[in-house]
Amino acid sequence: MAETNVTKDVAVNSQQDPSQKIDLLGMDRQAMEAFFASIGEKPFRAGQVMKWIHQFGVSDFEEMTNLSKALREKLLKLAQVRTPKIVAEQLSEDGTIKWLLEVDNHNSVEAVFIPEKNRGTLCISSQVGCALECSFCSTGQQGFNRNLENWEIIAQMWVANKALGCKPKEERRISNVVFMGMGEPLLNVTHTFPAARILMDDFAYGLSKRRVTISTAGVVPAIDKIKEEVDVSLAISLHAPNNPLRDILVPINQKYPLEVLMPSLHRYVEGGHSKKHVTVEYVMLDKVNDRTEHAEQLVALLGDLPCKVNLIPFNPFPNTDYKRSSNNAIHRFRAILEEGGLNVTVRKTRGEDIDAACGQLAGKVSDRTKRTLHRVEFSGKSLN
Repeated sequence: MAETNVTKDVAVNSQQDPSQKIDLLGMDRQAMEAFFASIGEKPFRAGQVMKWIHQFGVSDFEEMTNLSKALREKLLKLAQVRTPKIVAEQLSEDGTIKWLLEVDNHNSVEAVFIPEKNRGTLCISSQVGCALECSFCSTGQQGFNRNLENWEIIAQMWVANKALGCKPKEERRISNVVFMGMGEPLLNVTHTFPAARILMDDFAYGLSKRRVTISTAGVVPAIDKIKEEVDVSLAISLHAPNNPLRDILVPINQKYPLEVLMPSLHRYVEGGHSKKHVTVEYVMLDKVNDRTEHAEQLVALLGDLPCKVNLIPFNPFPNTDYKRSSNNAIHRFRAILEEGGLNVTVRKTRGEDIDAACGQLAGKVSDRTKRTLHRVEFSGKSLN
């Protein structure tokens, strides 16, 4: 009854103030069904509207032709499908595309599409800036403003899908989505998890849980919630094989050190009906974490954890003192890991010419932490 009263209140005010309308873009199916029930409609309407929004990219209720005229008029009064403004889009020489999306008057976030031979990956943001201050990451140097809401997260998929001309029943342009953009997803589970559920919903984008990956620097309590709430794939931004070094590179390690983090990764892969593994992200920093002893420590640390190690050549950004490890150092590091029985890949740098590579996303952040007032200007080639 409370939901119905709230909906009625919105209906009274929505014609005067669009900001009071209920936003449907960020609703997962459970929330959408509850909304339709609250306005006296059958739950199956949720699936119909989700298909129009996510599969056909329709934001105007008048275009949802399998809804009755009365329902369309009701939705126009009560609800909206709010989508962000595209401030800029850039096309890399290697085909990578980056979008800068305005989420409010002071902040913008970035999303990146990376086309490959057998798949297309969309990297999306979960926060405006990042509070973790990882020293080798451009996003971490911009400060932090706020969490993105459900609609602001899923809107990145909506924009990319529409920009790429994706249509239902055609071959997928976006086959994988990774929460590896701006922010720490597991410090925003209230909005990250519903967005992940929309990505996997058959009435929306229909991605399998193996093709949706949440990356975290190590927020242990939230890692334990993934299997029970969204059951997606997990990547851990490790970047160091011991606590003293990780305390510097990834400061959240001071709260959740390796002896706390590693058991949570084992808990993630254990149990359940499907076989799981963890993707271990490890950025290669010249003479910082790329030495022989670091590789040997990493082998010992990962032990029997089912995992794949992804070595990431460091991508430079303005005002950083870090340098990329040499190819020889990366190859030597990889060889030691493989000799230790680990499955290892070296990530190919993509989109570096438009600052779209791993660790380079900056966007525009009004820093509430007062860490910096710096703004990274977004410029480059237009797709048009």
